[in-house]
Amino acid sequence: MQKLSAWLNQNLLTLFAGFLLLFIPLYPKWPLFDILPGYNVRIRLEDILILGINLYFFIRVLRKKINLKQSFLFKPILIYLLIGFLSVLSAIFITKTINPEYLQIAKVYLHWLRRIEYFSLFFIFFFSLKSKKQIQFFLILIGLAIFGVTIYGFGQKYLYWPAYSTMNREFSKGIALYLTEHARVLSTFGGHFDLAAYIMMTLIPAILLIFLHPKLIWRVIVSILVLMEYWLLILTASRTSWIAFMVGISLAFLLLLKKHSRFWVFSRWFVVVALSTLIMVSFGDLSERFSQIFKLQGIKEIVLRPFRAPPKNGIALNENLTPEQQLSLVATNTDIPPTPTKSSVVTKPSDVYDDTYDKITAYLATGSGEKFVANYSDNALKYGLSAGIRLDTLWPNALKAFKQNPLLGTGYSTLVKAKVWEFTVAESTDNDFLRMLGETGLLGFLSFMAILLIIVRQLWRAFLQDKQPLYYGLFASGIAITFGLLANAVYIDVFESSKVAYSYWSIIGLLLALAALRKHEKKAD
Repeated sequence: MQKLSAWLNQNLLTLFAGFLLLFIPLYPKWPLFDILPGYNVRIRLEDILILGINLYFFIRVLRKKINLKQSFLFKPILIYLLIGFLSVLSAIFITKTINPEYLQIAKVYLHWLRRIEYFSLFFIFFFSLKSKKQIQFFLILIGLAIFGVTIYGFGQKYLYWPAYSTMNREFSKGIALYLTEHARVLSTFGGHFDLAAYIMMTLIPAILLIFLHPKLIWRVIVSILVLMEYWLLILTASRTSWIAFMVGISLAFLLLLKKHSRFWVFSRWFVVVALSTLIMVSFGDLSERFSQIFKLQGIKEIVLRPFRAPPKNGIALNENLTPEQQLSLVATNTDIPPTPTKSSVVTKPSDVYDDTYDKITAYLATGSGEKFVANYSDNALKYGLSAGIRLDTLWPNALKAFKQNPLLGTGYSTLVKAKVWEFTVAESTDNDFLRMLGETGLLGFLSFMAILLIIVRQLWRAFLQDKQPLYYGLFASGIAITFGLLANAVYIDVFESSKVAYSYWSIIGLLLALAALRKHEKKAD
C-alpha cells in the first residue's frame, strides 16, 4: 500500500491530465444545469471535473509540492487576469456599461472566471509532465481523442448520428439534432467552427510526426489518422480554419529550415499543401464556400472532368448554370428564354441554402413565419450572410466599445447588447482581436498577446537548442498552432471557445513542460 500511495502521490496529476485530454474532446456538450437563468452558458460535466482537479492541484500548491513560479506563464497570466478584473470594475463603476444588478454582474464575473478555468489547464498539464518519456503517453492519448472525434463526425455525416449544438439557447439545452444536406459536421463539439479549430491544432503536429517520428509503424498509423482527420476538416466547411491550417503548416515547415535542407523541407511542404488543396477543391462543401470569394468552381470542374461520364448528346448539363445560361447552349435566335419576374425571385446570400433564416427572422419580427421575407443587407448579399453579420453588427459594436474606453474596454459580455440594461443570452464578436479590444481595452489585448509572445519565444528557444527530431518537431508545431489560432481568431472567438481553449492550453502546458525538461537535461550534461 505504501508503494501504491507513493506512486499515486507522484503520478495522480498525470493521470488526471491524461483523462482530461481524452474526456474534453470526446464528451459532447451535454449541459447539467443553468448557471444563470436564461443564459446560454451552462455548467457541464467537464466544468465539475476541472474544478475537482484544480482543488487537488491547489492542495499540492499549498503543501509546496508545486511551485507555480517555475512555469513560464504564471506572472503574465496573473497580469492579464488582474487587468480583466480592473476592466470589470471599470465597466460597473466608470463607464457604467454593466447594469448594477445581480444577473449582469454575475454574468461578467462568470466570463472572468471562465478565463481562469481555461488557464488552469495550462498549469495542470505543465506540472503533470514529469519526464520526457511521458510525452509519448500524452501523444497516444491525443491520437485516440482525434480518432474518436473523427469517427463520431463521420457517423453524423453518413450514419445519421445525433449532434449536440450550442449555437443558440434552445439547442444548448442538449437537444439531439440531425444534420441536413448542407449542415456542417460538428462531431462532439458545440459548433463546426470549434471542431475545425481543434482539427487545425492537432493536425499540424500529426503531419510533422509523419516526417519526424523515428519509428515507421507510428508514421504509418499517424498518416492514416491524418487523412481521416483532414477529411473531417473538409466536412466542417470552415474556410477560416482551413486557411489557419495552411498558415500553421506552412510556418511549421518554414521553421524546419533551421534543421533540414531546403529540398527536404520544400518537397514535403509542397506535397502536403498540394494534396490538401486538391482534396479541398475537388470534394465537399468547403470548395463551394471558397468559391464565393476565390471563384474556385472553374478549377473544381477541371479537376473532376476526367472522372465524369461524357454527355450523351454532346453537351454537359452544368448544374451551376442558371436556366437562361443552360438554354443559351442550345437555343436558336428565335428562342426566347423565360425571364424571371421580381415577384417570383428572392435574392439571398450565397451561403443561405433554404428559408430557415427567413423563418427565424419572421418569428422574431412578427411571431409568425407566414408571408414574411427577411431583408438582407448589401454586405450579406455581396459577401454572404456570415460575413454580413460581422461587417454590419458584430465588428462595429466592438470598435464602438473600444472607443468608449480604449484602456480597459467596456467589460466582458457587453458587446452584443444594444442597451445597458439588456440581458443578452449569448456573446459573440467573431473576431477575437476586436473582442479583446472591446471588452478589456488595449491593456487587456496587449497583456494577452504578451502571453502568446512568451509561449512562442520559449518554444523557439527550445526548438533551436534541441537536436532530437521528435522533440523539435513538437516545439515547431506549438509555434505553428499558436499562429494558426491567431489566424483563426480573425473570424472566430476561438480563444473563448471552451473545448478549443481547453485543448490549446493543455497542449501548450505539455510543450512548455517538455521544453523545461529538455533544458534541465542539457544543464545536467
